[in-house]
Amino acid sequence: MTVAAVARCLNVLEALAGEAESVELTDLAARLDMPASALHRLMTTLIAQGWVVQDPHSQRYALSLRMATLAFRNLDARAVPDVVSAVLQKLARRTREYCRLAIVEGEDLVWVARAQGAVTGLRYDPDMGQEIVLHATANGKAWLSTLPEEEALRIVYARGFSAKRELGPKSASTIDEFRQKLTETRQRGYGISLEEAEAGTAAIAVPFFSSTAPGAAVAGTISVAGPTVRIPPERFGELAEALHEAAREIAGIWPLRSRQRGRLNHSAAVEAVS
Repeated sequence: MTVAAVARCLNVLEALAGEAESVELTDLAARLDMPASALHRLMTTLIAQGWVVQDPHSQRYALSLRMATLAFRNLDARAVPDVVSAVLQKLARRTREYCRLAIVEGEDLVWVARAQGAVTGLRYDPDMGQEIVLHATANGKAWLSTLPEEEALRIVYARGFSAKRELGPKSASTIDEFRQKLTETRQRGYGISLEEAEAGTAAIAVPFFSSTAPGAAVAGTISVAGPTVRIPPERFGELAEALHEAAREIAGIWPLRSRQRGRLNHSAAVEAVS
């Protein structure tokens, strides 16, 4: 790939990043002063590489979540302060397992924070940039259970039951099988993944809200995960109770997160000027 081609790719990504809605190819070509045919070839490559998605009905283009995933992975590597870190660390110490927090972004979940509680034996420590397969993960089912059933099934059906990585042997493979798992999730009040997302692992997850106010929107999910030998079904109730407590704490401090982001952005701006 030439330097010019790389520059065009970056221009496309920057243009799409500034759009709240998906974009028509012709509109994007006009904005970037590129022939539509050349842009179409470029978009085909970006789609194949997972950076751009195309709506099958409108044929419009938008950034995929890969960019956000890389950004959050970078933030995680830099140990960016976050008001929820203390809650997640406390949960990890209590459960002695791997705990993670994901936020809702459109019709997806994206990992943003983690805490390792396992101090001996096997340590489950998956990649934070890993895709959250909604139908196979405890986090995915916990979030989808908060949506109307028709909407949840539409989201899963649109993605299908395959993934970019190998799933566990017990993951759902049909919409009817997933519907049953979703019903069970609603009834028990928390999501379970028992060798669904990955062989030999189990996870429990619950949603958390953007505040403690009645009717607050679901902001994300938190989970506890580890080897099945340490998280048998007998522990599910205990872990779910710990997660629900943590979720209530997070809802109480979640509004502070935006203020913290504002302070961090202000500090960065001052440093850049100086």
